[in-house]
Amino acid sequence: MNGATINNLIEILVKISEKLPITLTIMVLSLFFGLVLGLVTAIIRIRKRPVSYAIATLYLSIMRCTPALVQLFLIFFGLPYLLMLLNININGWNKITFVVIAFSLHMAASLSEVIRSAYLTVGNSQLEAAYSVGMSYFQAIKRIILPQAFTIALPNLGNDCIMLLKDTSLAFTIGIVDIMGEVRIIVGNNYGINEFQVYMVISLIYWAITIAIENGVRYLDKRLNRGHVSISKY
Repeated sequence: MNGATINNLIEILVKISEKLPITLTIMVLSLFFGLVLGLVTAIIRIRKRPVSYAIATLYLSIMRCTPALVQLFLIFFGLPYLLMLLNININGWNKITFVVIAFSLHMAASLSEVIRSAYLTVGNSQLEAAYSVGMSYFQAIKRIILPQAFTIALPNLGNDCIMLLKDTSLAFTIGIVDIMGEVRIIVGNNYGINEFQVYMVISLIYWAITIAIENGVRYLDKRLNRGHVSISKY
């Protein structure tokens, strides 16, 4: 690999890295809202109230049985149309908003099952113990169940976070110039470097972020399992 090629690779790396904040913003916002919606969905599925349980089950089925790309297109093209029927115009919204909505809904379906399984692992005995000391259901969830369930669910949450990172590469399909969108621009404009080298650079970027997530989850898991985070703090 000659000096010119190395310089081209560095130039491409810099150009792609400039768009990294957009990718990370999409990932963080989608993960946050996905966790919130996933928690709500998990509680609905755990409590099994007939109407809400049926709606949550239908939602999970739709999310699991359709690709993330299709869901993104449905939100991007379908949501403005549906709201226009109610005389609500959202065509001026930033495209990132549609991506965050789509990925939040997509992630919530997966995260809800992670949360639900972790909740069931903790067991109802601790919930009953909380009732015995006068706690309400939501107090017990906040102070006792969730802290323990979070520790149990953490490895799976990390895996879902990595999957979400990879799903963000779909954002360029609706015109968002994130790191993958920048790659498509570079390839299209032909910066004097072949496609293999460009995709090698973007692969290394995704790999580096994934390693960072894995190490962060592993560190947090060790801290929690050593008891450095107590339930009383929540």
